[in-house]
Amino acid sequence: MTRIKFLLALWLARLCRWAINIVAPGRGTNLPGQIALKIDHGFNGEAELAYCMTKAPFVAITGTNGKSTTTNLLAAILKEAGIPAAVNLEGANLEGGVAATLMAHSTLKGKLKCRYIVMETDERFLPVISRSLPPAWLCVTNIQKDQVQRNGEPDIIYRKIASAITEDTVLFLNNEEPNAASLSRLVKHSVFYGVDEHAKSFVKQGFFTTTMPCPVCGEPIRFYRYNVDNIGAFTCTGCGLKSSPAPAYFAHSINFADHTFAAEGQTYPLPYEAPYFLYCYIAAIAMAREIGIAKETIAAALARFVNIGGRLETLHTGGKTIQYIRMKQENPETLQSALDYISQDNSPKIFLLGLDELVDFHPHYTNTFYAFDCDFDQLIASHVEHYICFSGTVAYDAANRLVYAGVPKEQITVLPTNDDATIVAELAKYSCPNIYLITWLYKYKSLEKYLIEHEGEKDSTPSTAV
Repeated sequence: MTRIKFLLALWLARLCRWAINIVAPGRGTNLPGQIALKIDHGFNGEAELAYCMTKAPFVAITGTNGKSTTTNLLAAILKEAGIPAAVNLEGANLEGGVAATLMAHSTLKGKLKCRYIVMETDERFLPVISRSLPPAWLCVTNIQKDQVQRNGEPDIIYRKIASAITEDTVLFLNNEEPNAASLSRLVKHSVFYGVDEHAKSFVKQGFFTTTMPCPVCGEPIRFYRYNVDNIGAFTCTGCGLKSSPAPAYFAHSINFADHTFAAEGQTYPLPYEAPYFLYCYIAAIAMAREIGIAKETIAAALARFVNIGGRLETLHTGGKTIQYIRMKQENPETLQSALDYISQDNSPKIFLLGLDELVDFHPHYTNTFYAFDCDFDQLIASHVEHYICFSGTVAYDAANRLVYAGVPKEQITVLPTNDDATIVAELAKYSCPNIYLITWLYKYKSLEKYLIEHEGEKDSTPSTAV
């Protein structure tokens, strides 16, 4: 009976996927899996039974930032090596998305057509997923403050991830992120990856973040340098938890001008200048090397890699260039990375900031705490001629954050609207051709559509991630 229920769930889910691909290609990555789980609650476990016959590990990739890019990188490397893998490339990382991915890579009899399962998994849902599909390998990118209405504080997510780990789980851990690194004490075997000091590394002076107590003893974490915010060379002032100067897989000789870095004597391409990307690359390299893939094969895959779901793209309006940087909403790390990226450009610029009015909880709420967790000093010092804050009432909150950081009120325009025409009209008032936009994806897509319809301009700049 169990087998019949599993096959019925599989066939109906595949039928749903077929219908969705006809009506709206690329959509509905969760829905087929949700249907499968509705019919057979143990669907993922049944798929696991079939999968275990291959004797290859299920690789789960989780964390606050970087899991989608790391997953896509590893998938590209496996493809280059000719190794079939079931991967949720579109980022459907809840239980339904996992089921949908397993279904899409199985025969009508439920046999998986792959040697590896590589899954981006939502950090809150990792314990749920692991009950039916326990990961043999688990990569943890970082554990930071993110979406507090949904996730709570980082220690809650830390405990959720820890609960999905057994002593036999092989962990791939960010050597320079204290929360991730500390998980090694829970297992027999950990593989650490990290990034050497580079041209964009920095030391903070006088800015304290509350997201970094030691996850082991609760005492403050001291960073000697940062490669990105809250990630770098560290030690705990209490128990001695610290980053290693030489993790097993170590990105070094980083050259942002030549777009290269080295690891294990091999030079790899790095097409993007966002420093966090280095951690995604070296994490994927670490897992690929442990699988047994040759360094030359990995390098060839990375040379051809194009990230899915662009986070840095370019628009044009009235002879001006808008560089768009996508941020993960309610996430101070991605906002800080975006601010740091813009700060590298010391030429005159317009800063266009549209924080989202969130509606995923009822009643409707707005929350801009993450903007107050970020350091705006470098941005302010990088020759911003004018600041424009748009969106709904959140625009006033964003403007207040800028005033709090020391920006004169006369340099700030508040647009309490998401209207594209109003935003474009405001930009037309300034002669500066260099504009940076930070906002969420749906707003960028809306603005892109408006400019194409009214000005007919679009740039196909390759994507990157922040």
